[in-house]
Order: sequence, then C-alpha cells, then structure tokens
Amino acid sequence: MKTSKKASVAIVGGSGFESLTGATQLVRVGTPYGIPSAIQIGEIAGRKVAFLARHGSGHKTPPHRVNFRANIFALYKLGVRRVFATNAVGGISECLEPGDLVVPHDFIDFTKTRRATFYDDAPVTHVDMSQPYCPEIRSALIEAANSVEEKAWGTSVLACTEGPRYETPAEVKMLRVLGCDIVGMTGVPEVVLARELEMCYASLCYVSNKAAGLQEHQTVHELTEIAAKKKPAIKQVLKEAIVSLPKKRSCTCAHALEDARLR
Repeated sequence: MKTSKKASVAIVGGSGFESLTGATQLVRVGTPYGIPSAIQIGEIAGRKVAFLARHGSGHKTPPHRVNFRANIFALYKLGVRRVFATNAVGGISECLEPGDLVVPHDFIDFTKTRRATFYDDAPVTHVDMSQPYCPEIRSALIEAANSVEEKAWGTSVLACTEGPRYETPAEVKMLRVLGCDIVGMTGVPEVVLARELEMCYASLCYVSNKAAGLQEHQTVHELTEIAAKKKPAIKQVLKEAIVSLPKKRSCTCAHALEDARLR
C-alpha cells in the first residue's frame, strides 16, 4: 500500500464529515472479514486523517448489518491508531436535551447478533475493558468542546442496542435503572474491536432525541434534523481535538494485548 494512502487518525461517523478533512483520495481496503465501507483520506492541520462512513455511502446499511470488523481492520491496515467516532444517541438521563454533546466513559452492550471480536481462535484473548474509551482522546474531545463553547457532558454510560427499531419505554426504564445515560445502536462492538487491535478510540455523541417514554414518540426526521443542526459544532470539536493530540501516544491502549492472551 502506498505511503500516501496511510493515515494515523480516523473519523468514523455519518456522511457529511468527510468535508472536514478535505478528502482527496478514495481508498478501498480488502480485509479477511469482508468488504468495509470506502475510506477517504484527507488532512487536518497537516496531519493525514481517514474518514469512514460507518453505514456506507448514502447511509444504506442499517446498524445491525454494519460490518464493524471489516471497518476497523481496514483502518488498522491503513496505519490508523487513533479513532474519533461520532454517534447519534437517545437521552436517557432527564438532564440531557436534544442537541447536547456527550463523551461517554463507559458502556453496556445489549447487542445480540454482531461479530464482536477478532479472536475466535487460539490464542484465547481476553482484552481488558476497565477503561473502554481512550483517556487521551476523551480529554481532547472535552477540552475541544470547551474551547469552542459547546456544552459537552464528560461522563456518561452508553447503552448499545441491536436496532434497527427504537427501544420501548420499558427497555429505557430498565436501562436507566442499570445506570445508563444514553442509548444508541452503533457504539459496540466498534469500541471493543479497536481495543483488540490496540487502537485508541473515543466517541463524540450527540443527543438526537429523548429516549422512549420521555417524549411522546420518536421519528427519523427528528434525528436527521438535530444532526444537521449540530454538524457544524461537531466538525469544529473534532478538528480542535485532532489538532491538539500529541503525536506520540502515552495511554495504555497501545499495550492492550500485553497480558490478554492465554499461552
């Protein structure tokens, strides 16, 4: 693979964010896990940045059919070691309002059918998830939000559900009892797969609506409307966070496999 198509940082999210990098190259990467979404390569402040639309071009792939393993492995092959994700979520905590930005620090996985690991065979590998999201990227996102005067909640537990349907009021009540603050359909297994490849990963979520039972009904129109309104702010936060990242990683994400394998 040509050096010009390498990138150390990636943004994974919905369509529209590719303009942030001024993407000039379109890259197709083969993986042992199938065909990933197309990846665009551009630059932010002189740093090569890859952009991957999680749901594919035109948002055609529903959340339960996203090939998370192919997407993350393709980024890894390109040299990416730091991933900034964006995710639309529903607000479970009553203090959250549509349009709020959230940087989760933990998650609970309620998905059912997704291939959630690269390690189906020997050596048996148990990756540590005591700190699921990279502290360096989380700090960069929170500080960047503050610098552009955007309110961002710095601690939050994300519940990831299978989709593509929305959750029921009873399910949301259960999630609240379990300590979840936000709920979405795309955060897991993406974060786990990144850790299994010793990649840094954190998410900048935006609340698109209050979860079921906290408002009368939920519509896709509401999600897209909030996304359109928040996109400029999210782009600015991502740009500031990427610019502020030190070039060398000093977190433990890069050593996640050191004591994870049975020998």
